Amino acid sequence: MMLWSSALLVLLGPSGPLWAQRPPTVFVDLDLSPEQRWEHLQEAFNTDLMKKAAQILISSQVPNWLHKATSPIVMSLEKHIPQPYAGEIRGIASMMKMNLADVVILNFAYEFTAYCTSIVAQDENGNIYHGRNFDFPHSVLRNLTMNVVFFKNGEPAYFGTSLAGYVGLWTGMSPYKFTVSGNQRGKTVWSNWWKNVVSAVFVHNFPVSWLVRVTLEEAKDFEDAVTRLSKTPLITGVYYIVGGVRAGEGVVITRDQKGPADIWPLEPLNGGWYRVQTNFDHWLPPPKRVNRRLVVSQIRKKLDAVGQNRICMDKLYQASSEEVMRVTAHFMNMWINIIMEHFSPGSVSSPVEKHLIVSPSPPPSTCL
Repeated sequence: MMLWSSALLVLLGPSGPLWAQRPPTVFVDLDLSPEQRWEHLQEAFNTDLMKKAAQILISSQVPNWLHKATSPIVMSLEKHIPQPYAGEIRGIASMMKMNLADVVILNFAYEFTAYCTSIVAQDENGNIYHGRNFDFPHSVLRNLTMNVVFFKNGEPAYFGTSLAGYVGLWTGMSPYKFTVSGNQRGKTVWSNWWKNVVSAVFVHNFPVSWLVRVTLEEAKDFEDAVTRLSKTPLITGVYYIVGGVRAGEGVVITRDQKGPADIWPLEPLNGGWYRVQTNFDHWLPPPKRVNRRLVVSQIRKKLDAVGQNRICMDKLYQASSEEVMRVTAHFMNMWINIIMEHFSPGSVSSPVEKHLIVSPSPPPSTCL
């Protein structure tokens, strides 16, 4: 018998589900050359739709001067952007028949879109639950959302949820090991995202979503993942929320560019059986102008009312989604339940289908 993790991804609007079907699933074969890996995007998305959505995002968010500044980077892409990401970006541009500079810009623009709430919690039996929602800064992004299964040596290596044309991951799961979600840290303003491109291109720090992907692929376990996500230099601050497969394996890592500003682990024996992280440092009150001040307060009240002895997937879902729906019209929920489940994996398709469950209704009840 083996351990696996199950996930639920639901996109909701102010009056209910916006999707009644699963978002597209894209399979990426890591054994192929980087330029070939994302060819399946053409099967999941209409390339004309992808180009249109990308152009809308770029034209609305990218300063005109940045197109000119990007040209030297594109001329020597591999010098400024490490492999395999340079090759993957080049392959995506070719497949979408887009200007390479635009795809480079699009990938860095995506780096600063993770306005969200993440929760990691532990029930009385030691089962870990990890959930997150994603507030789209631009409504066009919801049409580009996809699940991704990364294969290596013919087997699923790790899973993620991402945006078409983007080589990074903000949400992912390494089977039998850990889950991770990333939240943008409040210091970074969406309209000024481009200022951090300099750090990535010329200082060679990691974009936050690329580090998630590297960690999913290379980390041996929860502790290894936490170490990598804590210490690797980044282009900007971020919150990494990590869940494991054993009791106590849950943590919120507050990152500066050079290292951790704070490590906030689960402490179930001392009443800290859950952690709620939005886009502001948990030890400080959110700015008064930000409506997430109320969101966090209400989520905590609901979780406290449920209690560790009754927490389950549907109650966790209800505590978060109901409050977020009150303050934003565009958000996505991904729930990653690391509760131990026994099954015979059989063919490769079995665990893939078990992980990628998308429904217009809340998660199946796990409550007694």
